[in-house]
Amino acid sequence: MRQKPKILIAPDSFKGSISAEDAANAIARGLAKNPALSAPELWTVPIADGGEGTLSALVPHARQIIVSVTGTGGNQIEAAYGYIEKTAIIEMARAAGLTLVPEGRRSVLSATTLGVGELIKDALDRGFRDFLLTVGGSGTNDGGCGMFAALGADFITNGGVSFLPTGASLHKVAHISTDRLDPRLKNCRFTIATDVKNPLLGPEGATYVYAKQKGCHDNELPEMEAGMRQYAAVLQRACGKDVAIIPGCGAGGGISAPLLGFCGAAIRSGIDAVLEAVRFDRLLEGADAVITGEGKIDRQSLYGKAISGVANAAKSAGVPVYCLVGCIGDDKKALMEMGLTDILALQEIAPDAAYSMAHASELLEQLAAAMRF
Repeated sequence: MRQKPKILIAPDSFKGSISAEDAANAIARGLAKNPALSAPELWTVPIADGGEGTLSALVPHARQIIVSVTGTGGNQIEAAYGYIEKTAIIEMARAAGLTLVPEGRRSVLSATTLGVGELIKDALDRGFRDFLLTVGGSGTNDGGCGMFAALGADFITNGGVSFLPTGASLHKVAHISTDRLDPRLKNCRFTIATDVKNPLLGPEGATYVYAKQKGCHDNELPEMEAGMRQYAAVLQRACGKDVAIIPGCGAGGGISAPLLGFCGAAIRSGIDAVLEAVRFDRLLEGADAVITGEGKIDRQSLYGKAISGVANAAKSAGVPVYCLVGCIGDDKKALMEMGLTDILALQEIAPDAAYSMAHASELLEQLAAAMRF
């Protein structure tokens, strides 16, 4: 490798052990001591696959904005969003997450996405017009009504009464008015990051697949699905698009539905959306190597996960990719076919899984210091 090589360090978190940021820093410390490298230029680019935890991975606290918003259960909470250059990163779970409500008090019937809309509105007020919305870890099933109401939409009953729908009251939606919708939305770009392919409705939709884990009982599912179906029909009449059939619309309790219908939003795989947000293609320019990683690499890593996304991007740019992981779950040779130059595992120097998880930072540093390029 040439003098002063440029190396991108772009790991995901090592789940249950260390964050993506800590992993990147540990690898950087190791590379700085690596005798095979001469004055390397090290760029740490922590990444995530677009699910829960994406904000923490991508955006340092210095670029996070704290806002008082309405939480999943309707109470006021402090929630953060972040930004990379001119893109606002909104993580749905921060304002409408399942874990924001204690386990014994969770009720998807009354849960709201109002706070997500309040985060978007705050970002609009600060001049952001490009949004990345990640939808993992949600505790809601309101079809994005709360979020859209915060942005000025009115949901109206047959009796002409404007109200805030939740999962329990979607069946009351008879009309959607966008007369008071924030006009700034016309100049916005929304990217929805999700690897979920579920539509909004049906046996594979938002309600039947996800509502139970959010606190819905079996006997409540048919009524909630009927409400979502009623809402979807009204939404289609209002926007002229059948967004319910779009793969991924069922993610996050259907939060993307109004954004798809009225704001021209696009659904993208989580890792692709994340790599675009961090301008990974630009970072690859002039790079001599990329080092990625996660806790465990297996066949699942081949499909839309962080490692495969990084490998594909680097391969397109002609940059070799090395992968540092906690353990290798499948045949190493088969996994390397996704475009990896080499895979190195902590289990090779610390076979005990509990030990390697507890000492992941120092072991990653050790592994990186001994790498050969």
